Amino acid sequence: MTDNRMTNSSINMRKYIFLSLLLAGLASCAPKQETATPGRMDRSRLNIGAYILQPYARSEAHIKDIADCGIDFIVCMQDDRAALDLFEKYGVGAILTGVVPGWWGGDGSNAGKLSTLNTMDKYTDAAAAWEDHPAVWGIDIGDEPSALDFPYYGEVFTKVDSLFPNQFPYLNLYPNYASVAVNNAEQTVNQLGTATYREHIAEYVKNVPSDYICYDFYVYSCDVPHAYDNLRVVSDACRQNDRSMWIVLQVNSLDPEVWTSVNRLRFQAWTAMAFGAENIIWACYTAGWWSNQVVDENGEKTEQYDKLKTVNGEIRTLGEPYMKYRTVATTFVGFEGTEWLNGLEEQTVAELNDGTFENLRFEDGAALVAGSMVSRCAKCDSKAVFVCAADDPYDKAPATHVLRFRTSAKKVTATGANGVITLEKDAEGVYSVPVASNEGLLIEAL
Repeated sequence: MTDNRMTNSSINMRKYIFLSLLLAGLASCAPKQETATPGRMDRSRLNIGAYILQPYARSEAHIKDIADCGIDFIVCMQDDRAALDLFEKYGVGAILTGVVPGWWGGDGSNAGKLSTLNTMDKYTDAAAAWEDHPAVWGIDIGDEPSALDFPYYGEVFTKVDSLFPNQFPYLNLYPNYASVAVNNAEQTVNQLGTATYREHIAEYVKNVPSDYICYDFYVYSCDVPHAYDNLRVVSDACRQNDRSMWIVLQVNSLDPEVWTSVNRLRFQAWTAMAFGAENIIWACYTAGWWSNQVVDENGEKTEQYDKLKTVNGEIRTLGEPYMKYRTVATTFVGFEGTEWLNGLEEQTVAELNDGTFENLRFEDGAALVAGSMVSRCAKCDSKAVFVCAADDPYDKAPATHVLRFRTSAKKVTATGANGVITLEKDAEGVYSVPVASNEGLLIEAL
C-alpha cells in the first residue's frame, strides 16, 4: 500500500511538472500582453476603433450599438462620466480628448510653436486635476503635428506616459498627402516640416518614444497609389523599429452623394493588414468631418452601420489567427498594367516566392497584395501569408479569382472573413482557393 501511494505521488508530481512546463511553453508562444491593468487596451489582439462620439449618441442604447458594431474604443471622446460608465458596462474603451492641452497641425502655420503654447506645467496641472476612470484607455495628446514639434512631443509623450500610469499617450500623424517643406529646415508654414514624408516618419521615430505609429489615410479622398506608398513608409518604419502600425481609415465620405461600400471598407482593412496593421480605426462614427457618418446628427444609424458591423466582424474573425504572426514583408503581385502603382518606385512580380509559399498568384493574373508573416512565438517556426484581392479597389467590377500556390509545409490552413476555408490540392501538390475581389484571407503553413 505504501509503495503504491509513493508511486502515485511520484506520477502526480511528474504530471504537475509536465503541465507546468507545458503551460509555460504555451505562454511563451502567446502574443505579448502589454498590460494587465483593467480597462486598458489589450494589445495581444487586433483592436478596432472609431473617431468621434457626439453627445447626441451617448445614450445606453447608442453605446450598446457601438459594442454590437464590433468597435473596441472611441477616439476623441470627452470626459463624460455618465457615458464612460456605460463604456465600462459594454466593454468599450475611450481615448479622451481635452484632458491635457490639445494640438492640431492644421495647415502648418503653428508648426514649431508647441513648446511655447503648451508648456510642460500645463500637462502636470491637467493630470493633477483629473480623476481616473477604468474605461479610459488613452489620453489624446495631439493630431497631425509638424516634424518641427517632434522633439518637444518626445518630452510630452514621456511626461504624459508617467502622469497617467493607466493610460497611453495617443498621437496621430499626417498622411503623405500633407504638404512638405519647400525652402529650408526652418520653414514653418508647411504641414510635414520635412522635405519628404519618409523623413517625417523618421523624425517621429527618432524623437517620440511610442511603441506604435498611428496615421490617418482616406483613400477615397485621395488615391490608391498614395495609399500604398503611405503603407510602405509606415510599415517599413514599424518593422525596422519594432513598433506597431495603427491606421485611421474611412467609413464616411467626402462626397455626400457617394456612400462608402462594404467592399471599399474591406479593401482598406485588408491592404492595411497585408502591411501589418494591428489597430484599425474608422472615421467617423458620428459627426466629425465630411458626410455619411455611421450615426447621423439625429442619433439614427445610417446604412453605414450595418456595413461597418459586417466588416468589423470579418476583421475580428481574421484578426484572431492574424495576431499570432507579424508581417515581415509585403509584395505586390500581378499589378503589371494596372494604375494602382502609378508614380511609385514599387516593383510588382508575377508571383510570390517567399521561401514558404511558392508560385502564389491568381490564376488569371489579377492584382493581389501579399503580406509574408512569421510566428510571434520564438519557439515556433510556423509561417503565414495574408492576401488581399486588390484588383477592384473602387468596387466597380467585382470578380472571383482562383488563388494558386505551392508549399512544402506538412499542414496548411486558410481563414477567411467567415472562418475556415477549404483548400483544394491537386495531384501535383498545387493548392487553390477561390477569392472574390476585395476579399482577405490568411493562409498558415504549420
